[in-house]
Amino acid sequence: MRVTPEQVKQLRERTGAGMMDCKRALEESGGDMEVAAERLREWGLAAATRKAGRETSEGLVESYVHLGGRIGVLVEVNCETDFVARTDAFKNFAHDLAMQVAATRPLFVSRDQVPQELIERERRIYRAQAEGEKKPPQVIDRIVRGRLEKFLAEVCLVEQPYIKDPDRTVGQLLAETVASLGENIRIRRFVRFELGEALDEPGAAPAGWPIPAAAPAGGGPAG
Repeated sequence: MRVTPEQVKQLRERTGAGMMDCKRALEESGGDMEVAAERLREWGLAAATRKAGRETSEGLVESYVHLGGRIGVLVEVNCETDFVARTDAFKNFAHDLAMQVAATRPLFVSRDQVPQELIERERRIYRAQAEGEKKPPQVIDRIVRGRLEKFLAEVCLVEQPYIKDPDRTVGQLLAETVASLGENIRIRRFVRFELGEALDEPGAAPAGWPIPAAAPAGGGPAG
């Protein structure tokens, strides 16, 4: 079918993808906007994978303050060039991440930063819960795995549902931003402060920032 310039414009505004990619996605999807958007997401994930090994030495530290100064967030996001770091798209992405951290209180950027001792502690708790609920022994391991996966999805920023579009995760938003801007992007670290919150409460800021250097696989330790 013939794809109109108006359709291309709508898809581009919705996804931030390039004009030719939008045109191709619409042509391959028969003009279906939803299918075309999903196809662009798939292409974005593939592009992000290809770019993941590139060095990210530029970027910015974005701040966000909420509830009249009761909650504050700093997040460091890295990219490859200062040119991309100064674009509105990159700044908006970093700002959205800061808002996400303020709203959802993640503890880590990604699951590869979760200490093994914390995982083992949670696993013991979930096993004790399942046994206390008199679950059949043959399904306890499956229950524990499911509850552990849910826990990791809650405490890891990139696995959380994106607050502006819960049908997407923050990780998917990251991949789409990589595809749109054409550079590797890494969420390096963040810290969240809440007025009156004790430092040992979930989601509380660590005793100090900066935090040790991040791992290369998309993120680093977070506060």
